[in-house]
Order: sequence, then structure tokens, then C-alpha cells
Amino acid sequence: MIKIEKISKSFGGIRAVNECSFEVAKGSITGLIGPNGAGKSTLFGIVAGFIKPDSGRILLDGEDVAGVAPHRLFRRGLVRTFQTPHEFSRMTIRENLMLVPEGQSGESLLQSWLHWGQVKAEERALLDRVDDVLGFLNLAHVADEKAGNVSGGQKKLLELGRTMMTDAKVVLLDEPGAGVNRTLLATLAEAIERLNRERGYTFCVIEHDMDLIGRLCDPVVVMANGSVIAEGDFDSVRSNRQVIDAYLGGEAA
Repeated sequence: MIKIEKISKSFGGIRAVNECSFEVAKGSITGLIGPNGAGKSTLFGIVAGFIKPDSGRILLDGEDVAGVAPHRLFRRGLVRTFQTPHEFSRMTIRENLMLVPEGQSGESLLQSWLHWGQVKAEERALLDRVDDVLGFLNLAHVADEKAGNVSGGQKKLLELGRTMMTDAKVVLLDEPGAGVNRTLLATLAEAIERLNRERGYTFCVIEHDMDLIGRLCDPVVVMANGSVIAEGDFDSVRSNRQVIDAYLGGEAA
């Protein structure tokens, strides 16, 4: 579904991503791991359209989208989440979800006056969709809580819920497990698995929690110094000497 071909990016003469190439197959949960500074988040920024690459191609369903603006990629079903959640803290969880879909008739004052019935029907359908997301992610009990007041793990679930309010095809998850307690992490992992299995979502996941990577991801891609150094299933990757030297040496020892 996404094919990354020889992507490179430099900042101030420092090569952050160096001819990076790999593929995220449709229907997969692909893991992307590597030490801090390996270029993973920069690559995510490039794929999601926030950073323009110096060279290379990003093929989304066969079409080169390198350099395409994030909002245009969003409309094509490519969605990115961030390590630090970006919720509207003074709005409720429910309201955060309701904001996501584009082109709502109620956003127009004229439409609200002239087509009140259509606006109300859309709002009812939107509320039904929100309720489905809240139930799916086990957030119904905090639906009317201010988003700024819930736990870090619940904010990560909200980030995932926002992707469910779009017509997402590919979701780039940047460290979904960071700062999440083990109980909510299990809930988050189960939600990702169910979205993949039941609703056909394709994921690419940056994560430092190797237990989470081992549970969710196949294949796993390893980056170091801006380049891909290994790719395969989790067991083969973690036994790869180059990977151990670059990233897992401390754990292996």
C-alpha cells in the first residue's frame, strides 16, 4: 500500500534519512524500530507530508505522493498520530471526536438556517458513529470528561479514536505505548489488533516497547543512522547481529 523508495533528507548538512526504502503492505501492522536519532520520526514526517524529502519517492497505492500536503494525504486516508497527544483539552472526549470529520453541514451558518433538518440528521449519524468509537475503545465512561483531565493512556486511545472518525486506510502510529500504563497499553494493543483484523486498517508503528512490537508487528523494519539495516519477523530481527549492535545490545547483554 505504501512503498518508500530511497528517501533522503538532510538538515544543516546532517543526513537524517539516508536512502531509506521499505514497504508497508496492505493489511499489515508493520513495526519501525531503531535507536534514538535513527531517523524514524523524521521519516514519518516525510511520509505524512509534514517534511519534504530531498530525494526519493513515496508510493501510495502506486502514486507518488512525496511532498503532498498533509491535509491532502488525510483526505486520501493516510493519517498520522503523534507521540504526544494533541487533544483539545477544554473539550470533552465526545466533542474531540465530533470535530474530526470534514465538510459537516452544521459548520455553515447558512446551511444551519436553510437546511436545519439535514444538519440534525447528520449530527445524529455523527453521534452514532462517535458512540461506536467510544464503545470500541472502552472510552464511553469518560465520554463527557474534559480531554485534558483524562490519563495519558486514555489520550492515546482518543488519538486512535480520531483516526476512526476518518476514512483512514493507513495509520502511522508514533510511539503509541509511550507513557501508557500496562493495563491501558493492553487495551490499546487490543484495539489496534481489532482495527487491523475486523476493519482492515493498515498500520505502521514506531515503538520502543519491544513487548508491544513483538505482539503487534510483522514485519519489523529496523533503522539506524537514517537507513534500513534489517527487516523481517520479530524473532529474526532481534537475533540479527547488526540490530543487536545498533539497538538491542543492552537488552541482549
